[in-house]
Amino acid sequence: MTTVTTETEKAAVTEKRKPVFTKVDQLKPGTGGHTLTVKVVSSKTVLQKGRSVSQHLRHTRIAECLVGDETGAIIFTARNDQVDMMKPGATVILRNAKIDMFKGSMRLAVDKWGRVEVTEDANFVVKEQNNLSLVEYELVNVLEE
Repeated sequence: MTTVTTETEKAAVTEKRKPVFTKVDQLKPGTGGHTLTVKVVSSKTVLQKGRSVSQHLRHTRIAECLVGDETGAIIFTARNDQVDMMKPGATVILRNAKIDMFKGSMRLAVDKWGRVEVTEDANFVVKEQNNLSLVEYELVNVLEE
């Protein structure tokens, strides 16, 4: 049995999907696969473990960065190499970002399946009044009858 693939079928397989950019105010708890262009408002290192403690530990750095766009702001948890990119004032593209819940509030994160890349400055002002990380969520079990 032979299969014949046309040029358009081959092109469809190799052609990547165009990213759909999400705005910060559209983020919901428990979702993932978001691509966002955000500006870094602030960055604060919250954890720094290194070789000085033990030879066996990997160097671990975690920073909480307030990022946002013209629709709102959210705390982004930057890990290791991501920390260096998250300089206040920088504009970054977060690819395949997901929402983690931390103490009932949303945090944005990019794991090994995603990417953080610095891009040229965007011309918007971050709407810090709409900080999604300040909204507290509660897990409610709904009983179906």
